[in-house]
Amino acid sequence: MESPQLVAQLKAKLGEANYIFTFDEKHDKLRLDHKILGRGMEISLPEILTKYNTKKEKAIDEVVYTIEETFLAMEREHKQGFEGLAAVYPIIRSTSFPTASNEGHAFITTDHTAETRIYYALDLGTTYRLIDESMLGKLNVTAEQVREAARFSVKKLPTSVKRDEVSGNIYYFLNHNDGYDASRILNDGFLKDMASQIEGEMTVSVPHQDVLIIGDIRNEVGYDVLAQMTMHFFTVGAVPITSLSFVYEDGHFEPIFILAKNKVKKEQEDS
Repeated sequence: MESPQLVAQLKAKLGEANYIFTFDEKHDKLRLDHKILGRGMEISLPEILTKYNTKKEKAIDEVVYTIEETFLAMEREHKQGFEGLAAVYPIIRSTSFPTASNEGHAFITTDHTAETRIYYALDLGTTYRLIDESMLGKLNVTAEQVREAARFSVKKLPTSVKRDEVSGNIYYFLNHNDGYDASRILNDGFLKDMASQIEGEMTVSVPHQDVLIIGDIRNEVGYDVLAQMTMHFFTVGAVPITSLSFVYEDGHFEPIFILAKNKVKKEQEDS
C-alpha cells in the first residue's frame, strides 16, 4: 500500500462530514482538521504503512480509533473544561518526539535519559491529552504542580507483572494496556521492590508505550534475548519509544550499549 491509498482508506473510514483532509505529499503527512472544533492533528503516514506491512487492516483500524477518540476528548474538553490535577499522569516518549503541539505551544516536559523524555497528560477516559503551556492557565496550576501531581498519580497505578524464563534469565512484563505501562518506569518504589528480587543484573526496557520489561540477566545470552525482544516490541508498538534497554542500579539508568563500550574500553586499557 502507498500513502495515497492509505489516505483514501482513512477518508472512507472516518468520513468527510466532520473532517478536512490535507495530504502533504512532499513530507508524506496527512493534516486532519475537525470542522466544528477548529482543531486538528498531523499524521505521519510512513509509520502507519510500516505497521500495515505486519498488522494489515488492524493497523488502520487502530489509527482510526485513536483519531476518533482524540477528537472526542477535545470535544469533551471544549464543553466541560478540565477537572484539575487528579487526572494528570506522566508519559514516557522518545527524545525525538515533538516538544510542542501543532498549535505551537510548548509541552510541559522533564529530562529523563538520553533516549527518553517525560511528558504530562490529562487523562480523558479512553484517551488523554498532553499538557502544554497554554493549558496551565485553564488548569490554574504551575508546571511544577503538574509534575508533582504526576509523580503521585503514577504510584497509584497497578504494577502486577507476568514472568517468563529464557535460557536461565528471567523477564517480567508489565502490560495493563491503560496507556501508562511505560510510565511505571517512574515509580521508584516499584523498581526498588523489583530490584530486591533480582539475582543477576537488573535491566529496564520501555520499547513502546504499552509495555515495561524488567530483566534479571544472569548470563550473556540474556542480553541477546533482551535485544531481540525489545526490537520486536519497538517495531510493533503503536507508540514506539526506544529499542535500547537500561541497566538499573540505585535509581539510575545506564543504556546497555554505553556500558558495553565502556567495558571494551576498560579491557583495552587493562591489556
